[in-house]
Amino acid sequence: MRVVVVQEPAGLEPAANRARLRELTPNGADLVVFPEAFARDFGEAGSDVSGYAEAPDGPFATAVADAAAEHATTVVAGMFEAGADPARPFNTLVVRGAAHADYRKVHLYDSFGYRESDRLTAGEPTTALVEVAGLQVGLMTCYDLRFPEMGRALVDAGAEVLVVPSAWVAGPRKADHWRTLVRARAIENTVYVVAAGQPGPRYTGRSLVVDPLGDVLAEAGEEPAVLRAELSRDVVAEARRTNPSLANRRL
Repeated sequence: MRVVVVQEPAGLEPAANRARLRELTPNGADLVVFPEAFARDFGEAGSDVSGYAEAPDGPFATAVADAAAEHATTVVAGMFEAGADPARPFNTLVVRGAAHADYRKVHLYDSFGYRESDRLTAGEPTTALVEVAGLQVGLMTCYDLRFPEMGRALVDAGAEVLVVPSAWVAGPRKADHWRTLVRARAIENTVYVVAAGQPGPRYTGRSLVVDPLGDVLAEAGEEPAVLRAELSRDVVAEARRTNPSLANRRL
């Protein structure tokens, strides 16, 4: 699988973000991963984002599908999805192209002084997987990364790659936590992790692709960037022969 991570900031104008998404989607990739909330940034902490919520077949998801079709790829990107509570939409990843899925973020960012649940509704716990270029891809969003049981559930369901679009807020220790947790999810589950972040200064940036033994294949700094990597099922199989920790579990 040829994967591209697009570390670009989301603005506050949805139409501009849709246009940039189509411009930034490259040719020659099987999977293109944009950050969380790329349809429209969160705005100031605690902002009401309900006015920017859309349906899964609305303007943003349609733009994602169009970009995927135009470039013969599969695109993952984040948006706010209208739900039963008009005041508290879902934080949703849309997957369009060779695969189709809508994943609603399960763990809302009620941590480090933030209260995402005041403005958003959590999705029901689920294992969201799609097949892309012959690999099983599990979906997580940002704060989900801090919950190892979620990554393990996806791997138990068959995931060979974990994709984690994020808007990982910057601050003391945050970049270190981000990199450590991305590598930990890869190592403990012997899977690839493809982690796409929004760039600084508000967010940490530092998008990265990690292989199933924890080696970093590609990594960005804080500035906007594009990462490319190739993922192989054979590498997953070899990692699991070298480190059969999944097979050795006793709990």
